[in-house]
Amino acid sequence: MLIERPPKWFRALFPGALFRMDQSGLKPGKVFLTFDDGPIPEATPMVLDILDRFGVKATFFMVGQNVERYPGLLEEVKRRGHAVGNHTLHHIRGFKISAEDYISDSEQGRKLTDSLLFRPPHGFLSPSQLKALKRKNYKVVMYDLITRDYSRRISAREIVDNVKKYTRDGSIIVFHDSLKSIEKLKTALPECIEWLSAQGYKFGKIE
Repeated sequence: MLIERPPKWFRALFPGALFRMDQSGLKPGKVFLTFDDGPIPEATPMVLDILDRFGVKATFFMVGQNVERYPGLLEEVKRRGHAVGNHTLHHIRGFKISAEDYISDSEQGRKLTDSLLFRPPHGFLSPSQLKALKRKNYKVVMYDLITRDYSRRISAREIVDNVKKYTRDGSIIVFHDSLKSIEKLKTALPECIEWLSAQGYKFGKIE
Protein backbone atom coordinates (compact mmCIF):
# COMPACT_ATOMS: atom_id res chain seq x y z
CA MET A 1 0.00 0.00 0.00
CA LEU A 2 2.95 2.38 0.53
CA ILE A 3 3.40 2.27 -3.24
CA GLU A 4 -0.15 1.95 -4.54
CA ARG A 5 -1.63 4.67 -2.31
CA PRO A 6 0.83 7.19 -0.86
CA PRO A 7 0.35 7.62 2.90
CA LYS A 8 -0.39 10.92 4.61
CA TRP A 9 3.21 11.50 5.68
CA PHE A 10 4.33 11.24 2.04
CA ARG A 11 1.65 13.66 0.86
CA ALA A 12 2.72 16.12 3.55
CA LEU A 13 6.16 16.32 1.91
CA PHE A 14 4.60 18.08 -1.10
CA PRO A 15 2.42 20.95 0.17
CA GLY A 16 0.14 22.31 -2.50
CA ALA A 17 0.52 19.31 -4.79
CA LEU A 18 -2.64 17.60 -6.01
CA PHE A 19 -3.02 13.98 -4.90
CA ARG A 20 -6.80 13.60 -5.07
CA MET A 21 -9.57 15.70 -6.55
CA ASP A 22 -12.03 17.33 -4.17
CA GLN A 23 -15.45 15.86 -4.87
CA SER A 24 -17.37 18.13 -2.46
CA GLY A 25 -19.85 15.39 -1.71
CA LEU A 26 -20.66 14.64 -5.35
CA LYS A 27 -22.26 11.24 -5.91
CA PRO A 28 -21.37 9.27 -7.83
CA GLY A 29 -17.82 10.48 -7.55
CA LYS A 30 -15.38 11.02 -10.38
CA VAL A 31 -12.05 9.35 -10.95
CA PHE A 32 -9.24 10.72 -13.08
CA LEU A 33 -7.28 8.37 -15.31
CA THR A 34 -3.77 9.59 -16.13
CA PHE A 35 -1.08 8.17 -18.38
CA ASP A 36 2.64 8.86 -17.98
CA ASP A 37 5.78 8.56 -20.12
CA GLY A 38 4.34 8.75 -23.65
CA PRO A 39 3.57 9.50 -26.30
CA ILE A 40 4.96 6.55 -28.26
CA PRO A 41 3.48 4.88 -31.36
CA GLU A 42 3.57 1.40 -29.82
CA ALA A 43 1.30 2.34 -26.91
CA THR A 44 -0.47 5.70 -27.10
CA PRO A 45 -2.77 5.00 -30.08
CA MET A 46 -3.98 1.77 -28.49
CA VAL A 47 -4.72 3.55 -25.21
CA LEU A 48 -6.60 6.26 -27.12
CA ASP A 49 -8.68 3.65 -28.92
CA ILE A 50 -9.62 1.96 -25.64
CA LEU A 51 -10.60 5.28 -24.09
CA ASP A 52 -12.68 6.13 -27.17
CA ARG A 53 -14.44 2.80 -26.98
CA PHE A 54 -15.75 3.66 -23.52
CA GLY A 55 -16.18 7.40 -24.04
CA VAL A 56 -13.57 8.19 -21.36
CA LYS A 57 -11.43 11.32 -21.26
CA ALA A 58 -8.05 11.23 -19.50
CA THR A 59 -4.89 13.25 -18.88
CA PHE A 60 -1.56 12.39 -20.51
CA PHE A 61 1.67 13.51 -18.83
CA MET A 62 4.13 13.53 -21.69
CA VAL A 63 7.91 13.32 -21.81
CA GLY A 64 9.21 16.17 -23.95
CA GLN A 65 11.67 14.02 -25.88
CA ASN A 66 8.83 11.78 -26.97
CA VAL A 67 6.79 14.79 -28.07
CA GLU A 68 9.77 15.91 -30.16
CA ARG A 69 9.95 12.49 -31.81
CA TYR A 70 6.20 12.05 -32.30
CA PRO A 71 4.52 15.48 -32.44
CA GLY A 72 1.59 13.99 -34.32
CA LEU A 73 0.69 11.90 -31.28
CA LEU A 74 0.50 15.00 -29.09
CA GLU A 75 -1.93 16.53 -31.55
CA GLU A 76 -3.93 13.30 -31.76
CA VAL A 77 -4.31 13.14 -27.97
CA LYS A 78 -5.62 16.70 -27.96
CA ARG A 79 -7.82 16.12 -31.00
CA ARG A 80 -9.57 13.29 -29.18
CA GLY A 81 -10.40 15.60 -26.30
CA HIS A 82 -7.87 14.61 -23.66
CA ALA A 83 -5.80 16.87 -21.43
CA VAL A 84 -2.01 17.09 -21.67
CA GLY A 85 0.56 17.61 -18.92
CA ASN A 86 4.33 17.99 -18.68
CA HIS A 87 6.54 15.13 -17.45
CA THR A 88 9.86 16.96 -18.03
CA LEU A 89 11.97 16.84 -21.18
CA HIS A 90 14.19 13.88 -20.23
CA HIS A 91 12.13 12.02 -17.59
CA ILE A 92 14.70 13.03 -15.00
CA ARG A 93 14.91 11.90 -11.38
CA GLY A 94 14.46 14.87 -9.09
CA PHE A 95 16.91 13.64 -6.47
CA LYS A 96 19.77 13.47 -9.00
CA ILE A 97 19.73 17.06 -10.21
CA SER A 98 19.78 20.60 -8.82
CA ALA A 99 16.64 22.71 -8.62
CA GLU A 100 18.00 25.05 -11.30
CA ASP A 101 18.70 22.23 -13.76
CA TYR A 102 15.40 20.54 -12.90
CA ILE A 103 13.44 23.68 -13.71
CA SER A 104 15.39 24.16 -16.94
CA ASP A 105 14.51 20.66 -18.07
CA SER A 106 10.89 21.08 -16.99
CA GLU A 107 10.58 24.38 -18.84
CA GLN A 108 11.72 22.69 -22.04
CA GLY A 109 9.05 20.06 -21.47
CA ARG A 110 6.45 22.79 -20.89
CA LYS A 111 7.26 24.47 -24.19
CA LEU A 112 6.70 21.21 -26.04
CA THR A 113 3.49 20.24 -24.24
CA ASP A 114 2.18 23.79 -23.81
CA SER A 115 0.93 22.83 -20.34
CA LEU A 116 1.42 24.04 -16.79
CA LEU A 117 0.15 20.71 -15.45
CA PHE A 118 3.23 18.95 -14.12
CA ARG A 119 3.91 15.48 -12.79
CA PRO A 120 7.41 14.70 -11.52
CA PRO A 121 8.94 11.52 -12.96
CA HIS A 122 9.19 8.76 -10.35
CA GLY A 123 6.89 10.78 -8.10
CA PHE A 124 9.66 12.67 -6.35
CA LEU A 125 10.61 16.31 -5.89
CA SER A 126 12.98 17.97 -3.47
CA PRO A 127 11.55 20.89 -1.45
CA SER A 128 13.60 23.37 -3.45
CA GLN A 129 12.40 21.91 -6.74
CA LEU A 130 8.77 22.07 -5.61
CA LYS A 131 9.16 25.72 -4.56
CA ALA A 132 10.78 26.56 -7.88
CA LEU A 133 7.92 24.93 -9.79
CA LYS A 134 5.37 26.90 -7.80
CA ARG A 135 7.18 30.13 -8.63
CA LYS A 136 6.73 29.21 -12.30
CA ASN A 137 2.98 28.70 -11.72
CA TYR A 138 3.02 24.97 -12.38
CA LYS A 139 0.17 22.88 -11.01
CA VAL A 140 1.92 19.83 -9.55
CA VAL A 141 -0.24 16.73 -9.99
CA MET A 142 0.74 13.67 -7.99
CA TYR A 143 -1.55 10.65 -7.54
CA ASP A 144 -3.90 8.82 -5.24
CA LEU A 145 -3.33 5.40 -6.83
CA ILE A 146 -0.46 3.93 -8.80
CA THR A 147 -1.50 0.78 -10.64
CA ARG A 148 2.15 -0.37 -10.92
CA ASP A 149 1.54 -1.39 -14.52
CA TYR A 150 5.20 -0.63 -15.24
CA SER A 151 6.48 -3.44 -13.00
CA ARG A 152 7.59 -6.73 -14.51
CA ARG A 153 6.40 -8.40 -11.32
CA ILE A 154 2.82 -7.17 -11.78
CA SER A 155 0.35 -9.03 -14.00
CA ALA A 156 -2.68 -7.61 -15.80
CA ARG A 157 -4.88 -9.26 -13.16
CA GLU A 158 -2.95 -7.55 -10.36
CA ILE A 159 -3.32 -4.18 -12.07
CA VAL A 160 -7.09 -4.63 -12.06
CA ASP A 161 -6.98 -5.81 -8.45
CA ASN A 162 -5.06 -2.67 -7.43
CA VAL A 163 -7.68 -0.48 -9.07
CA LYS A 164 -10.49 -2.36 -7.34
CA LYS A 165 -8.78 -2.22 -3.96
CA TYR A 166 -7.58 1.37 -3.81
CA THR A 167 -9.88 3.52 -5.97
CA ARG A 168 -12.13 5.99 -4.14
CA ASP A 169 -14.02 9.17 -5.02
CA GLY A 170 -11.63 11.69 -6.52
CA SER A 171 -8.79 9.23 -7.09
CA ILE A 172 -6.11 10.31 -9.54
CA ILE A 173 -5.05 6.98 -11.04
CA VAL A 174 -1.70 6.46 -12.77
CA PHE A 175 -1.22 4.22 -15.79
CA HIS A 176 1.58 4.39 -18.35
CA ASP A 177 1.41 4.48 -22.13
CA SER A 178 4.84 2.90 -22.30
CA LEU A 179 6.55 -0.23 -23.61
CA LYS A 180 6.73 -1.64 -20.07
CA SER A 181 2.97 -1.45 -19.61
CA ILE A 182 1.30 -1.86 -22.96
CA GLU A 183 0.87 -5.63 -23.19
CA LYS A 184 -0.79 -5.72 -19.78
CA LEU A 185 -2.97 -2.70 -20.48
CA LYS A 186 -4.49 -4.35 -23.54
CA THR A 187 -6.62 -6.39 -21.17
CA ALA A 188 -6.30 -4.57 -17.84
CA LEU A 189 -7.35 -1.08 -18.97
CA PRO A 190 -10.72 -2.10 -20.49
CA GLU A 191 -11.48 -4.24 -17.47
CA CYS A 192 -10.61 -1.41 -15.08
CA ILE A 193 -12.86 1.01 -16.95
CA GLU A 194 -15.70 -1.49 -17.02
CA TRP A 195 -15.39 -2.14 -13.29
CA LEU A 196 -15.17 1.56 -12.40
CA SER A 197 -18.23 2.29 -14.52
CA ALA A 198 -20.13 -0.55 -12.86
CA GLN A 199 -19.36 1.00 -9.46
CA GLY A 200 -20.96 4.25 -10.59
CA TYR A 201 -17.78 6.27 -11.09
CA LYS A 202 -17.65 8.98 -13.74
CA PHE A 203 -14.42 9.92 -15.49
CA GLY A 204 -12.79 13.32 -15.61
CA LYS A 205 -9.68 14.92 -17.00
CA ILE A 206 -7.47 17.33 -15.09
CA GLU A 207 -7.77 20.84 -16.51
